[in-house]
Amino acid sequence: MEKRNLTVAREFVLLGLPSSAEQQHLLSVLFLCMYLATTLGNMLIIVTIGFDSRLHSPMYFFLSNLAFVDICFTSTTVPQMVVNILTGTKTISFAGCLSQLFFFVSFVNMDSLLLCVMAYDRYVAICHPLHYTATMNLCLCVQLMAGLWLVTYLHALLHTVLTARLSFCASNIIHHFFCDLNPLLQLSCSDVSFNVMIIFAVGGLLAITPLITSTQGKQRAVSTCSCHLSVVVVFYGTAIAVYFSPSSSHTPESDTVSTVMYSVVAPMLNPFIYTIRNRDMKRGLQKMVFKCTVFQRN
Repeated sequence: MEKRNLTVAREFVLLGLPSSAEQQHLLSVLFLCMYLATTLGNMLIIVTIGFDSRLHSPMYFFLSNLAFVDICFTSTTVPQMVVNILTGTKTISFAGCLSQLFFFVSFVNMDSLLLCVMAYDRYVAICHPLHYTATMNLCLCVQLMAGLWLVTYLHALLHTVLTARLSFCASNIIHHFFCDLNPLLQLSCSDVSFNVMIIFAVGGLLAITPLITSTQGKQRAVSTCSCHLSVVVVFYGTAIAVYFSPSSSHTPESDTVSTVMYSVVAPMLNPFIYTIRNRDMKRGLQKMVFKCTVFQRN
């Protein structure tokens, strides 16, 4: 019990981005701009979908939820990283580290599962258009979202509890800009084999579910859902590099770059990918801007 209490009271040191102090300040400004772009862009998606009744369909219902999750996703890590750099504070309490881990795992899994549901929605629309309205009804969409939140929170809670039971009796320096699973497991002096097994088992399942499996609909799906597939490639390509590549290929620098790609860059690109190449969203934006302009003139 005494050893556990010492573990709970331990603080960690977040080294941040692998760069000099001067470069970190420049990067903090860059990341702050990216965070603002992510927040404003995804908020614009939510407002546009809510404003235009023509966008009140299952596809845009899930897209608005993805936009909300992306805002929460980046808010879990980027603001604290910027504050730590600007204030020179690098320590984080064990409880604060676990809280950040819980919310990060929750939102990264929610992002993953939403991409899966959006892929299923497009699969039904493309391959079974006559049954789309009956299949993707409002009740099913709400049930899917409730189920996704339950699964993600339970999964995040599992990782958080397993991490909380570990002992950290060696170094407390985390070579990362937030409390992620792999850096914490590397610091632990406990047996982490079960934790690693859970990462591979559940993470592997989440990695393959967003794929569209219909042989008949593959060619048409690729041509119609190129935007969605590009998001999947960016998100999963870099996430897999962090969690499923051989440990010998891992370095703090490569892991940080890959994590930045799927946790910061991908959420920032989503508004551009889902609006610039989407006619309905562009029409909705134009309609909203026009009505706002008319309202201001009157």
